[in-house]
Amino acid sequence: MSADERSSRVADVLRLGLVEGVGVRAIARKLGMARKTVRRILGRHRAPPKPAEKRGSLLDAYEPAIRKILDDAPDMLAPAVLERLRPLGYTGGVTILRARLRAMRPQAKPQAFLTLSFEPGEAMQIDWADFGFALPGMPRRVSAFAAVLCHSRRLYLEFTLSQAMGSFLRCMERCLAFYGGATAVDIFDNMKTVVLSHTAAATVFNPRFSAYARSRGFAVRACNVRKAHEKGRIERPIGFVRRRFWLGRRFPDLLDLNAQAFAWRDDFANGRVHEDTGKVPQLVFEHQEKPRLKPLPTTPFNTDDVEGTGVTKMFRVPFDRNKYSVPWRLASQQVIVRADDRVVRVFLADKQVAEHPRCWSVGQDIEHPDHRQALLDEKPRALAAGSLPPALTSLGDTGKGYFKLLAAGSRSIHRDATRLVLLVELFGAGDTASAMTEVMQTGHVGADYVEYVLRHKRGLDPQPPPLRLGDHTLDAISVPEPDLSVYDQLPAARMTRDPGEPPTGQETP
Repeated sequence: MSADERSSRVADVLRLGLVEGVGVRAIARKLGMARKTVRRILGRHRAPPKPAEKRGSLLDAYEPAIRKILDDAPDMLAPAVLERLRPLGYTGGVTILRARLRAMRPQAKPQAFLTLSFEPGEAMQIDWADFGFALPGMPRRVSAFAAVLCHSRRLYLEFTLSQAMGSFLRCMERCLAFYGGATAVDIFDNMKTVVLSHTAAATVFNPRFSAYARSRGFAVRACNVRKAHEKGRIERPIGFVRRRFWLGRRFPDLLDLNAQAFAWRDDFANGRVHEDTGKVPQLVFEHQEKPRLKPLPTTPFNTDDVEGTGVTKMFRVPFDRNKYSVPWRLASQQVIVRADDRVVRVFLADKQVAEHPRCWSVGQDIEHPDHRQALLDEKPRALAAGSLPPALTSLGDTGKGYFKLLAAGSRSIHRDATRLVLLVELFGAGDTASAMTEVMQTGHVGADYVEYVLRHKRGLDPQPPPLRLGDHTLDAISVPEPDLSVYDQLPAARMTRDPGEPPTGQETP
């Protein structure tokens, strides 16, 4: 086939396919060509697709408002921008708004950074990391206190349930003891326990932490705001903890969490070859950095959580989302609460007036029994209406429900309580509570009804407890019950006379 014939056949294919819109199969049949050939010709000469028309968006009308918002606050998140667009009439969602913000938000220029080097003992970097609600049944977030020596890269790691000043200082104390000394300067992020405010003009440090730093002999340096690269020595170890320690582990409580963390820190993290230095942090620390650390002073520093507060009318002091009791006479007084990881102590001026084990839960009421009893002794009627008397706590929820109903009536609560105490002693708490339930099911309350059920309806025999004399020596005396069976073993005496006769050798008067 000549070139002219080929050109003619190509022209026929293009005319039929592109101009007249004939299908590939019909063209091949009409021109006697293979369908593959027809498709190849049409594919080479097909016109490029027309660009799709750009669709409008609900956000187009609000773009000037969005630009104004970003000019004022370049870092504002999409939900906050959405709140400002709603009053203007925007009815779309947050997804398309996020996409528009990514396109409109000014992009930061890439920066180049120098690699910092630190001499042995020169610096340590410290930071917190949040690990969320990780402990079962614990309504507090878990935080990791992490510190790393900038030269040797030796890591200190500890988990806590608080980032408050007291917890922070106690972590610092354990950290310095772990290293056996202090560096020349410690570098921190802008945490409130270290930095109160940080501007281009000045940095205001927390006075209590400044006092602690002076007592331990190290200087304090704060990173600039939003400059994470200034504390890269600690940022990378925190990420390393999240990837290599945290994933796949389970912890029943904080004690077990720290036990696992300490073992991982000492056996693996500080004993591996560091990916940046190519050296083992523990070996570099022992042979190069430890001798250069400043020795720690022996003078103790008070690391307690300290908070001034008032005593409520219910003789409670609020502290760290819980309430602790104090002597009732301190109601409406101002006191000082001091706490460490284990104990909460309450002071009136310099005198300690209360002490409790520290509760790390939330919303708990921790009461010392002596505080409540002292108020009851002073004010016998101070027992809240409807509450269960202390002598009847063995009645449990049944007793609480009974006295709540009793308080709504006109019966003497004191008389019923006294009578019920006697019934509990005679018949036991279980039977007495059961009888109270039966009485309440009939629509009544009253100790006489309860006694009737116990004595007459059920026919129970009183079984009073042993009498107590109040003297430990006398109460401890135990006299065994005599064994009367020995009398059954004595041989019966032979009868040698009529029982009606007088004894031998005696005359009848």
